[in-house]
Amino acid sequence: MTIVSSATHTLATLTSATKRYGPVLALDAVDLEVRDGEVLAVLGANGAGKSTALGLLTGRLSPDGGRVQLFGRDPREPAARRGIGVMLQDGDLPDTLRVAEHVKLFSSYYPSPRPVAETLALAGLADLAKRPYGALSGGQKRRVEFALAICGRPPLLFVDEPTVGLDVEARRNFWAVLRQLRDEGAGIVLTTHYLEEADALADRIVLMAGGRVLAQDTPAGIKSRADGKRVRARTALAPAAMQRWPGVVSLSVESGITDVLTRDAEALLRHWLAADDGLRDLEVRPLSLEEAFLTLTAGRAPAPSCPVETAA
Repeated sequence: MTIVSSATHTLATLTSATKRYGPVLALDAVDLEVRDGEVLAVLGANGAGKSTALGLLTGRLSPDGGRVQLFGRDPREPAARRGIGVMLQDGDLPDTLRVAEHVKLFSSYYPSPRPVAETLALAGLADLAKRPYGALSGGQKRRVEFALAICGRPPLLFVDEPTVGLDVEARRNFWAVLRQLRDEGAGIVLTTHYLEEADALADRIVLMAGGRVLAQDTPAGIKSRADGKRVRARTALAPAAMQRWPGVVSLSVESGITDVLTRDAEALLRHWLAADDGLRDLEVRPLSLEEAFLTLTAGRAPAPSCPVETAA
C-alpha cells in the first residue's frame, strides 16, 4: 500500500474528535497526533476515553464529531488499516493451531511480511513454534498476539496493555523489541496501567481523564507539570509536628528515613534545616510518573464506563 503522510511524518490524528455512547460523552473534542519513530503512551484511569480513542484510530469505531485520519485516509478504509498492527487485550484465537501456523496465516494477509522465523524470534516464541495455542500460558498467548501484530511490518503499531501476564524478564524483553521497532521507524501507540512501563518506553505521553486530554508531553515534561517534589532525610523531629508545616502534602517514616511530599521544596528545606541542625542524608527528587499521574488527575472523575469500551 502507499502510505500518505505529511512532511512532519504524522501517521494518524484525532482532530476535535467526539464520541458518545448514548448519554455518555466518552471523547470530548480530543486532539491527538501519532508520529513515526516514537512511542506514544496514552494513559488514563478506567473510563478516561483512551480505548475509545484507539477504537477511532484503528477504524473499529466511528466518530460522532471531529475528524480522524490514518495515513491521510479514513481509518475505516481497508487500504489504511492494512498499514497497522493491533494487539488488543481480548484476543481470541483457535486453540488447535500451532504457534507457527498462526503466525504464518496472519503473515499471508500482508504484501511484505517478516519471515515467520524472524517474527517468532522477536516475540520470544522460537521455542514454542510447534506448540498448540491452547496449550500456552496466559503470558505466552500474549506473546503470540504480539507476534501477529508485528508480522506484517506495520509502520504503525497499537499495543493495548501488552505486558499483562508477563514475568519480569519477558516484560523487559518486550520493551527491548518495542524500542527496536521504534528505532526502525515505526510509530507505536501504547496503553498501559504500569506507569513505570510508560516512563521507560514513551517518547511522549498523552494523559486523559473524563474523555479529555489533560496534558501531552514527554515523561519528564509530565512530571514537571505536577505540583510537588519528594524530600527525604534522617531527622530528630517528630512527624506529627512536621505534618503541620505549610506545603506538606503527606509524610511517612520508614527505616528511620522521613519522606515528605511537598508543594514547595525550597520553603520546606529552609524550615527543616532551621529546625534541625543535625539533618542528614538529605535527598530531593522530582515526582515519579505515577505520583505525577495521581496529582494531575486528582478530582478528575472519569466518565461512566460503557460496554463498547472493552479495554481498560
